[in-house]
Amino acid sequence: MHRPDLLNRRRLLQGSGLALVLPALECLGADQKGLGGAPRRLVCIGSHLGFHPGNFFPQDAGQEYTPTSTLKPLEKHRKNLTVFSHLDDGLSGGHRAVQGFLTGIRKEEAAGFPEKNISLDQAAAEHVGSATRFPVINTAIDGGTDMCWTRAGVHVPPLSNPSKLFQALFVNTNAEERKVQRARLSDRASTLDALVESAKALNATLGAADRNKLDQYLTSVRDVERRLQISQEWVDRPKPKSPIADVLDESRPQIDELALLYDLITLALQTDSTRVATLEIPMQFRTSELDLNSYHGISHHSKSEDRIGQLQVVESFFTTKLSDFMTGLSEAGIFDDTLIVFGSGMGDASVHHNRDLPVLLAGGGVKHQGHVICPGEKHERIPLSNLWLSVLQWFGAEVDRFGRSTSTFSAMDLG
Repeated sequence: MHRPDLLNRRRLLQGSGLALVLPALECLGADQKGLGGAPRRLVCIGSHLGFHPGNFFPQDAGQEYTPTSTLKPLEKHRKNLTVFSHLDDGLSGGHRAVQGFLTGIRKEEAAGFPEKNISLDQAAAEHVGSATRFPVINTAIDGGTDMCWTRAGVHVPPLSNPSKLFQALFVNTNAEERKVQRARLSDRASTLDALVESAKALNATLGAADRNKLDQYLTSVRDVERRLQISQEWVDRPKPKSPIADVLDESRPQIDELALLYDLITLALQTDSTRVATLEIPMQFRTSELDLNSYHGISHHSKSEDRIGQLQVVESFFTTKLSDFMTGLSEAGIFDDTLIVFGSGMGDASVHHNRDLPVLLAGGGVKHQGHVICPGEKHERIPLSNLWLSVLQWFGAEVDRFGRSTSTFSAMDLG
């Protein structure tokens, strides 16, 4: 299927010079520098229906693996990516467990964990603080996959409208709008202060179980307070000038929306409007635009060669867009400082299991290893959360645990 590129990446990302430069702001007390002193960035991309294992995982370990149909579009980036086999967090529940991809914890189990089911992107965003206008940008096609969660265990709804994302990044509000925004933020802060004071007075009268629930509530309040503080710091700071024409609020094919969201994420990172971003691909992705049957339907292939062949087409399309994204980051000069997480919380959609998740890392200036085959035996398995802990430490966060982690990911040094 041929279609003209939405944006000429080389024209868009090269030669734009000072128009894309923002003053560097120090992260609040955090060391987040990468190669050459540049800030580190993290992008997490998740597909709800995963990838057919036979299309995704190579047979051989190391750099000389034979690429599968899903990995072939990434061949020119082979030296800058690592594919992992036999990683998961032991979750179950099919579609309901997909939301644990970046958390390692199902939301129903979150109460037993100190940080509940905070997702990898939100943990990284906390580390960024107010150093950028947006601590994290969460995007999705058609509503997403419930991939992102705050420390308080609250789902973060992603932005599915490219026009609204463009406006948030590049369109400045006028003085009157900023005045209204400041007043709204002030009112919200005052309301939160009153709620906290009421909660403190109530706390002394409660039993242990109710105090625990109140503590969960106050955690949510503190998370809102943090976001308000960040918003207030950026109300009067001008946004960077857009290097592209306005993105209009109009209906467009999802295959075009996916490419456009990747381009906008690239610009958001390049202008240092954010250092953390996510992109979610739902099971409602319209594969009809690729002349295929229903995405959900072909994912339940029951070993049908025809359906598996259709999965090869759509999954190769996803990795082709990922390859374009990586190329765009490289042309923007930020690929080596940007670590990409790509995969799914669904292991095999045909049988609804959440084991042996398809996962790869790309970029980030780390020493990539091609294909890492982790132990598959139950008593030797490495939690996926170990890899996420290493990703957070690469990002600069001073953490020693994440989700179900037991240690950092010793099978690969992220540096």
